[in-house]
Amino acid sequence: MQNALSVSIIPYGRQSINDDDVAAVVDALRSDFLTGGPKVEEFECAFAARVGAKYAVAMNSATSALHVAMLVGGVKPGDRVVTSPNTFLASANCAAFVGAIPDFSDIDPISGNLDPIALERGWRDDTRAVVAVAYAGQPCDMPAIAQIARAQGAVVIEDACHGVGSALFHAGRVWPVGGHPWADITIFSFHPVKTMTTGEGGMLVTNNAAWAAEAKRLRSHGVERCEFTGLGADTDPELAERGPWYYEMQALGWNYRITDIQCALGLSQLARLDEFIARRRAIVGRYDQAFRNLHWLARQGVCPPAKPELTSWHLYTVQIDFTALCKTRTEVMHELRAKGVGSQVLYIPVHLQPWYRKTYGYAKGKCPKAENFYRRSLSLPLFPAMGDEDINRVVEAVLSLGNRCI
Repeated sequence: MQNALSVSIIPYGRQSINDDDVAAVVDALRSDFLTGGPKVEEFECAFAARVGAKYAVAMNSATSALHVAMLVGGVKPGDRVVTSPNTFLASANCAAFVGAIPDFSDIDPISGNLDPIALERGWRDDTRAVVAVAYAGQPCDMPAIAQIARAQGAVVIEDACHGVGSALFHAGRVWPVGGHPWADITIFSFHPVKTMTTGEGGMLVTNNAAWAAEAKRLRSHGVERCEFTGLGADTDPELAERGPWYYEMQALGWNYRITDIQCALGLSQLARLDEFIARRRAIVGRYDQAFRNLHWLARQGVCPPAKPELTSWHLYTVQIDFTALCKTRTEVMHELRAKGVGSQVLYIPVHLQPWYRKTYGYAKGKCPKAENFYRRSLSLPLFPAMGDEDINRVVEAVLSLGNRCI
């Protein structure tokens, strides 16, 4: 029998890099600019055009972009920001970064996304922003969420870190994520496991010109190089002079800049985005067909206005009845790994994390549907570079889990 340690492992996610991507990065390395150069703006313009937004601001991570979204959206200390507990930590942490109160509303267990009914039922008067997470790439019911939030004067931020290339269908037409009217700001991630990558990186998109300009200032130390207010001593000729070196720090900003090297890779990956998405959808289709009759496994459903054919599918997350398998989740993950199949749990509900329990007093039972979703969740390998043999290995490994079912 082959030793389990010698079996190559198919990870749950991985980047896809080809020769064109490598050549794009090499060209950037040989150019005059490694950072702060023309590739950044070129990537921003190309990405904005792709998603149908007026403005795009590239940053060194989606976490940075979420932080800046809080700032330009006017979220203040003491404000409440509601998000999904079924997400990565950054979707909530961004509120804490600005002194706001991160809060959580329960999910729809079919899609894994924020439930508009729960959001409206639990709304509090001090809520100033909603961060709606496109879990696994499936957009939330953004029209319903926007109607609830905007009626209360709250900002709508769409966390589409999983949703590059996704769209929703509403009022008889297709609306790209990032280009529809129900989010004031949309955030994307380019981490290597996401649909496309810049290594690390994120993008903030908006149709608000003032917010886009402020986001660009805040990503670079709050520095302004065009519209000046003066140094406070303009009667002094030497201080009043504004030559080509001149700049002003007009706000407290951060170093959230992205490099030209990363943006060169991003441009190359953006040209391959349709290819990536088509392969992800094909893999999801293979999985859905293979697992359709398993009584102990439920596939992630799709709720309107999302559609399967409009979703880019960052994750393939299933719900497993571990009791019916007579196995724990840990045992299932080890069994899959022994057959060369990696898996992951995405995500532990954020409100149950120790820091959130200690800081805000959150506890089990706050979001019971998200907690139940977590108890049964397992994410299987899904990335464009998977070959048919990889897919078959995953399918066979999953099907074999039920061999000892009673």
